[in-house]
This record gives sequence, C-alpha cells and structure tokens, in this order.
Amino acid sequence: MKCPYCGYEESKVIDSRSADDGERIRRRRECLKCSKRFTTHEVIETVPLIVVKRDKSREVFDRNKLTAGILRACEKRPVSIQQIETMVDSIEAKLQSSLDREITTMQIGELAMEQLKAVDEVSYVRFASVYRQFKDINTFMEELNKLLTEKK
Repeated sequence: MKCPYCGYEESKVIDSRSADDGERIRRRRECLKCSKRFTTHEVIETVPLIVVKRDKSREVFDRNKLTAGILRACEKRPVSIQQIETMVDSIEAKLQSSLDREITTMQIGELAMEQLKAVDEVSYVRFASVYRQFKDINTFMEELNKLLTEKK
C-alpha cells in the first residue's frame, strides 16, 4: 500500500476492524519509511451482473430499475418501503449468489413475482400483467384463477 505522504510502497497494519456491517475492512497502517499513519478501506471486488433482455441486448444490472418496477406494482397498496427494500435485497442476493454472471429479464421477473406474491397479491397481479404482457382479459383471468387455486 503506497503511503499518501511520502509515496513509499511498504507499510505495516496496526489495526483492522470491520466496517459497514462486514462489507468493508478498515485498516490503520503505518508507513515503514516516514512512520506516518493512514487509513485504508478494503472492499470485496464483485463482477457485475449482466442482464440479457428479451431482444438479446445486454446491460449491467440496475437495482434501481428493479425497485422502480416493484414500486409501481405496489402503488397505493399497503406495502411499506422497508418491505420493498427487503424484496429487492433478497432478489439481488439470489442473483449475486448464482454462478451465472449473465441473467435474463425472465429470471429477474420470476424472482420479483415470487416475492410480491408472498407480500401482496394485488401487487403481484399488477406486476405479472406487465411482466407477462397479458394480451386480453382471459389471460388475466387465468392468472387470477391460478392464484385462487394456490390459495386453497
């Protein structure tokens, strides 16, 4: 680690502790040349998730887009922001823990519907109607009937 004061490249670690709920490690270091102390933060480097869209184009996974879609489905419903954040955290954790670095919008949509179904059925149906692109009332009714039979 390069000293910010003299530029010397060797230092010793004096103290290490966890920061940001274990997401980072804060290290207190001392330069072996000038003896000045400085702090560094280590973060685990993650490989970005790539989303493969329906038209086969690719883009980097954007948590904000997922949150916006779920928010739209939950509009005017008794679903708190905390519940939405928990759903998005859960979905993102499942995606990150998968071995695939490329995921499809279908995989993301299915995970979102799974979470919404457990939290609020109306929000689930709203999300499904957009995600599955219901073409007519019959398709919509089929989804509602599935939901009703699962509930029994």
